Amino acid sequence: MTVGGVIVSGGRTPRGDRADGTRGWRLTSAHTAAVAAGVVLLALGVLTGRPDVALVGVPGLLAAAWGRSTRPGGAGAPAARAPKDDDGDPRGTLHEPDGTAAPGQLTATLRLTTPPHAADVVHLRIGAAGHRTTEVALAARPLSAPSPSEQARPVRDVPLRLSSVRTGPQETFAIDVRGSLHAVWEQEPTQVGGTRRLVLPAAAPLGRLPLPRRLRGLTGPHSARRLGDGAELRDIHPFTPGDRLRRIDWRTTARRSPDLDTLSVRRTYATAEATAMLVVDSRDDVGPDLRTWRGYGTLRVDEPTSLDLARHAAASVARALVEAGDRVGMEDLARRRRPLPPASGRRHLRRVLHGLALAHPTQRASVHRVRPPQVPADAIVYLFSTVLDDEPLHLVRTWRAKGHPVVLVDTLPVVHRATTSHLRIAWRIARMEREDRLAALAGEGVPVVRWAGSERDRAAVRFEALARAAERHVPGRTGAP
Repeated sequence: MTVGGVIVSGGRTPRGDRADGTRGWRLTSAHTAAVAAGVVLLALGVLTGRPDVALVGVPGLLAAAWGRSTRPGGAGAPAARAPKDDDGDPRGTLHEPDGTAAPGQLTATLRLTTPPHAADVVHLRIGAAGHRTTEVALAARPLSAPSPSEQARPVRDVPLRLSSVRTGPQETFAIDVRGSLHAVWEQEPTQVGGTRRLVLPAAAPLGRLPLPRRLRGLTGPHSARRLGDGAELRDIHPFTPGDRLRRIDWRTTARRSPDLDTLSVRRTYATAEATAMLVVDSRDDVGPDLRTWRGYGTLRVDEPTSLDLARHAAASVARALVEAGDRVGMEDLARRRRPLPPASGRRHLRRVLHGLALAHPTQRASVHRVRPPQVPADAIVYLFSTVLDDEPLHLVRTWRAKGHPVVLVDTLPVVHRATTSHLRIAWRIARMEREDRLAALAGEGVPVVRWAGSERDRAAVRFEALARAAERHVPGRTGAP
């Protein structure tokens, strides 16, 4: 429901305030226990004629009476007050860094502002999706002497850090702040929540990668098969009109034509750049636990899902290609929009990482694509998929029929052993079908690179072997010196 245009759930606004516009303090259980113990001891001493027992309960009653008289806001203040921005209650403000977050952890700073004589202890309940809740009790004021500007409203900063291997949009901190005074009065909790942060995928170092059969461009880090200005020698050829004079090889000319009747020139292979398209199959996002594949349960934050592995693998390949001077583009199978066109440079690599972080399953992801994504001419395709259905086979065969080499990166995580019989049977059937698809692709000459578990550490060696195998089949193809 809404009250005054503000959404109210459970009697509270999204900021944690009460819907009736009031917020106050209440007595703690320690105060109630002190009063009860004092009354019981006093009554017991009177009934048994033991003044020493009665005197034991007097300090508890006096302490309870003194604590009740020191209510925040002064004696006689009402139990509920309209909240203001400058009221006397402790407040917390969560400050998060601007922009995207680095992989591995999320950081933020909780700033606690407590007016004098408002509270001496601040209780925090810090939670996050997939993490255990942590409860902390802090002194309301910093231990060091505050500056003159902070004496009126002391400020204390609490650094927060959230570790996770997950990437993409992630939920951050949800904090309940509650002040306490003399262990007698406690404040009604107020909620401080953070915004969703976008965690970019990290990139693992890779060596050389497989390249397309034909390179494009007038210059680049690789040697093409056509003649042009480059560093790799092709042959020695007689001088013809159009050859540059600086290409003349005078030693060969003197040896072959002592009378200088025929000049010899050194011809080289031209340099060019490669074009690669990263196709991320984000139609599904499955984890190692089979029970979460149908949307039941919660994915653990310390176990990467298939989409996390796909982001990490694609970021690693993109970084290796951009650092080598090649052009990289990106296509997301779950999002029906224009792909990121191939380009090079650090700024473009940042755009690719941002696009990978935004890749996620959608409701239309399971709809069959009538036409595979268009790939630029003479480009190699890196497909990152779990191969849990026949759609990757259809895409790979279509691209290969058009002359595009394809490298399949298997991003299915290592699946845990199923705990129930029906899950074991279902996973056995799905695994056999998946192995048949991978075997069919391997039989057609499509290289498959695993990117899960210990196979991730051997991915660089696998890519190096594929790059060397491609050079043996393409004459005149070498990498940059």
